Amino acid sequence: MSAHTIGIIGGGQLAQMLAQSVKPMGIKCIVLDPNPKSCAQSDAELVVAEYTDAEALGTLAQRCDVVTYEFENVPAKATDTLVGQISVHPNPEALRVSQDRLNERTMFAELGIDTPRYEAIDSLDDLFTALETIGAPALLKARTLGYDGKGQVLVSDASHAEESWSTLGKVPAILDAFVPFVRELSVVAVRAQSGGVVFYPLAENVHRGGILRVSKAPARGVNDRIEKQARDAATSILNHLDYVGVLAVEFFQIGAGDDARLVANEIAPRVHNTGHWTIEGARTSQFENHMRAVMGMELGSTDPIGCSAMVNIIGDEPRPGALEAVPEAHVHMYGKAPRAGRKIGHVTLNTPNETDLDALLERFTRVVG
Repeated sequence: MSAHTIGIIGGGQLAQMLAQSVKPMGIKCIVLDPNPKSCAQSDAELVVAEYTDAEALGTLAQRCDVVTYEFENVPAKATDTLVGQISVHPNPEALRVSQDRLNERTMFAELGIDTPRYEAIDSLDDLFTALETIGAPALLKARTLGYDGKGQVLVSDASHAEESWSTLGKVPAILDAFVPFVRELSVVAVRAQSGGVVFYPLAENVHRGGILRVSKAPARGVNDRIEKQARDAATSILNHLDYVGVLAVEFFQIGAGDDARLVANEIAPRVHNTGHWTIEGARTSQFENHMRAVMGMELGSTDPIGCSAMVNIIGDEPRPGALEAVPEAHVHMYGKAPRAGRKIGHVTLNTPNETDLDALLERFTRVVG
């Protein structure tokens, strides 16, 4: 039976776009978030409370047909409280895995998915030892609460180990060997309650300062072997976690041509920034397909419509009139206050072919900056 009201834990822009995606179906959403100004309230009913508030969670259980979550740092205690009262998708186990980089890497190893070489770090002595093994430069990453470049420090050589350990806060971490990647790719996959899996085309992603700036899809020059490697990895993870909904896997591509291979970096158990292009650029958006999955509905087509580029609007709004000067741009502003390093919106550019997309992206960059 299809649900008619969906509860969402977290009220940011992802919840906002999830709620927008099911409005045409007449489906309502109730969002739980401690921020009374959460941007999702523009498209959903907002319950203002801490994520672990038992009474607020009870409201979701009583008034909704199913509950999902919009980001991976939702406390596991929140979903644990709901399990047994109402269906929760994706499987809360995905939170426990993705919230701890070491758990995530352990899962990758169990599933035979390649990752950068790494070592677990619990002390400064561990860091010195790992640097001897892995070498430098290397990335020191906090095991928990890292996103958009936060919670990681580049260790250029062993002489900076103590400073890097202090900068990170002396918290449990992993040390990743530096990966000489050609480019960054991601796959967005959707698993239905029946166990069927569908995939969007791989996206090519450009980050600066640890924050995603641009995604292009379908990624260019992806051969069948690379596509299969990405899809096989995603399928293994989805089945291992008995997962329902959208999941993204981020990869580094090492080498090119026949020598190309993928190394997994991390997962995101949710709709993902590298899939925002699907709102205008695919037959069914990642947001609608996530909601279809958690409701037990048939999944929609993931076929792309032409070629797309998604550009994040970060920090400040573009100067007045800039976005309007590119009428082909599909603008999504989240209603968030400008702040350095904050994603306050995104723009999708969509064209029939790659050549036209390159020209449009160049013009957009020149006009908007």
